[in-house]
Amino acid sequence: MTTPAVAEQAPRLPLRRQLAPRCAAGAARLLVRLPPARLQRVLRVVSRGTRPATYTEAARARRAVVSVSTRCAGLGCLQRSVATLLLCRSRGKWADWCTGFRTQPFGAHAWVEVDGRPVDEPGELSVFRTVLAVRCPDGRSRS
Repeated sequence: MTTPAVAEQAPRLPLRRQLAPRCAAGAARLLVRLPPARLQRVLRVVSRGTRPATYTEAARARRAVVSVSTRCAGLGCLQRSVATLLLCRSRGKWADWCTGFRTQPFGAHAWVEVDGRPVDEPGELSVFRTVLAVRCPDGRSRS
């Protein structure tokens, strides 16, 4: 997956608030080893019974996993996106997970969206064509 060349910076979490993001990042590290279609199926199962996450909730989860994992902060967009979702899921929420590619220059990327808006992603994602996605199972509007 294509990622920024510079690692993202996030405020350091207090030790007592690092456990859930570390667990999410660790579980994501294992899940991203699955073939893409199987990862998508696993995330669909995990998303069942959730409520839509707000942009703020998803952004907070993303910052937390970036804060505790150097891979999520830098070259691991797939792990970062899955860890963000898992952390949201631990709170009963779900955002949309997307992966896609661009052709000029070729690159692949994974990200999290809320209401069609990428969550704290640097750069322009409209050039990416979404290939796999796991949308929030609850069709209600996010508020």
